[in-house]
Amino acid sequence: MASTLQISDEAVVNIIDLALAEDVSHGDITSEVLIPPTLAAKALVLAKEAGILAGGEVASRVFQRVDPSLSVAVFITDGAAIKPGDIIATISGKMLGILKAERVALNFLQRLSGIASLTARYVAAAGGRVMLTDTRKTTPGLRLLEKYAVRMGGGHNHRLHLGDGILIKDNHLAALRSQGMTMNDIVVKAKQNAPAGTTVEVEVTTVQEAGDAVVAGADIIMLDNMSPDETRHAVELVNGRAKIEVSGGITLDNIRQAVMSGVDIISIGALTHSVKALDISIELEIAQA
Repeated sequence: MASTLQISDEAVVNIIDLALAEDVSHGDITSEVLIPPTLAAKALVLAKEAGILAGGEVASRVFQRVDPSLSVAVFITDGAAIKPGDIIATISGKMLGILKAERVALNFLQRLSGIASLTARYVAAAGGRVMLTDTRKTTPGLRLLEKYAVRMGGGHNHRLHLGDGILIKDNHLAALRSQGMTMNDIVVKAKQNAPAGTTVEVEVTTVQEAGDAVVAGADIIMLDNMSPDETRHAVELVNGRAKIEVSGGITLDNIRQAVMSGVDIISIGALTHSVKALDISIELEIAQA
């Protein structure tokens, strides 16, 4: 099938193989001692909770990685809304293959759909007035898929990795200030040494630091855990000379405050590090001898 993941086939296969190695590298002793190898079945992938689907293609690949003879039909595309009772997909073929693959397939499908669903809630709460992004606070090994799920929920990706743009954080600032460098020195050095076209972002914790960063020429200023009043003052001080991102402590209850302060970007680590899996199940429909 044509991939919609925008992730290399090799990367997806590697992620799936690691997950399968955790679960079935020693076999499935229960199924293998009880289920006849020729027993055929059809199973339904059912939504049990409303949300946004993500991971349908990944789940399909899990089944076919376990047993290439399995037939998988996915009926709902990633990024679409689902509701309880919706049939997301069907799997037909040998029962042993379905049983061996189902938990790994569901783990991907439930987690990625949970991320997409939470992202969609934040996007709706922000009212389309800012860019909502994730962070690098992802599950080790699953970053590409989790950031894909954020996109399926209507969000955007911050840096994919440490080589994807310059973000001068508090520890960078502390280390360089200990060497006698000022904010201006640090930003100027970053812009001089970075590859052409590289965005330079600076994390700040005070309004004064935000002012220093914009004067130094930062492209984006990240306001870390600032109060609503401090955020508004920083926005007024920067006055459009750089994009402003807010991060830290943003919830569904207070995101509107951040939006109304006039910032450009809101980054939320909770999209990937504190998400609740969406309730999706796999249920047997037909078993044949």
